[in-house]
Amino acid sequence: MPLKMTETTLSSLIAGLQQNKWRASELLNLCLSAIDQKDDPDNQVYTARFDRTAKAEAAAIDALQQGGVPLGELAGLTIALKVLFDVAGEVTHSGSSWWRQQAQSDALIVSRLRRAGAVITGHTNMTEFAYSGLGLNPHYGTPANPSAPGRISGGSSSGAAAAVAQGMAAAAIGTDTGGSVRIPAAFCGLVGFKPSQQRIPRDGTFPLSQSFDSIGPIAHSVECCARLDAVMAGQTWQKAPNADLRGRRFVVPTNYMMDELSPGVAEAFTNSLRLLRDSGAQIVEAPMPALEATPDRMETGGISAAESYYVHRHWLQQYGDQYDRRVRLRIEVGAGISAADYLELLHSRAVRKQQADEWLSAFDGVLAPTVAVEPPLIADLESDLDYALMNRLVLRNTSVANLLDLCAITLPNHQKGALPSGLMLMGRNGSDSALLAIAQAMETTLKH
Repeated sequence: MPLKMTETTLSSLIAGLQQNKWRASELLNLCLSAIDQKDDPDNQVYTARFDRTAKAEAAAIDALQQGGVPLGELAGLTIALKVLFDVAGEVTHSGSSWWRQQAQSDALIVSRLRRAGAVITGHTNMTEFAYSGLGLNPHYGTPANPSAPGRISGGSSSGAAAAVAQGMAAAAIGTDTGGSVRIPAAFCGLVGFKPSQQRIPRDGTFPLSQSFDSIGPIAHSVECCARLDAVMAGQTWQKAPNADLRGRRFVVPTNYMMDELSPGVAEAFTNSLRLLRDSGAQIVEAPMPALEATPDRMETGGISAAESYYVHRHWLQQYGDQYDRRVRLRIEVGAGISAADYLELLHSRAVRKQQADEWLSAFDGVLAPTVAVEPPLIADLESDLDYALMNRLVLRNTSVANLLDLCAITLPNHQKGALPSGLMLMGRNGSDSALLAIAQAMETTLKH
């Protein structure tokens, strides 16, 4: 049976490499062939390909393996990077047409991936400067959703998810400030993990919001994400013990996150809860105290706007007309936030984080739809008003984990043939390993 990169987990690829069923160069060639055949130059998935270095990396791994040299835990696996991670000798442009930085060294997570043997395939497309959950980009085009033609793949890590879904990479790394890993993963039928913020160092990563930015993987399974997360965290991955859902207690917030669900998302979520209960999970519904006062200024403006404006304030004066207009308008909101307002927002966030942590101590996690709607049609986002309203709705649920600094993961939960949707599990800050183990058990349950 021919190898299908669009369906294969990292564990399967590693096993095949170790058993000499295929070589690293063969896996890379499959990805390069997929890019050649499927990437649209007008709506790019990859904004830059690293074919020369990737081929050298794959050939080196093949030679080491042939010589019986022990290899790293990701040896031979093709990994794509969102184009805000520095790669030595390559240009980081963060989805912009004018901001270009020739990277002198790898971002820390890229160094760790390379040391583990990952083959870096290239830089993938994204919303300019990562400031939207929809993934549109007027400079490099908008990667279409491989599972739902004519619809967005989600953002801001749009190209990362599209690359994995189309077999252009075995997995990809993105950033998540308000859902930018989990949204495209959910929209493309994949798994996406946002760790507790302090878990993964952000050195060599272009910032959006220092308070909310986090780095996470997009892949075909929870175990794939766990492997990548461990490497980026500087840890040794260990296979998680089989987790049992029996007796586990989860809570579904009745406020805020369950509003305005589309019929398809609501049905998929209800079916997921039924399957989890059938597996012995205890699921209660209750209001989440930290969300009682709707965090409007916190989710799409407020802290993120202030911190992004700090990064861009001088560039906007000189290059403002070259920004994606919709991104520029969001950044410029930060100009109107005073120092006192910013400090008050930080204080309010700290209170909410503590409140959420205490509340979550009684549960094994929070369950909610990853996104309230299925991936919208690109054509429905032409007007600024429609864009703004949809962007707000798409970011709403995922941004809760960033606001409260929780770890969170999205699992595919749609029925075959339906538009993609995701089930999100959120856990207390620092409970990343436990959350991943529980998510693996949920993943098995949802597939049955």
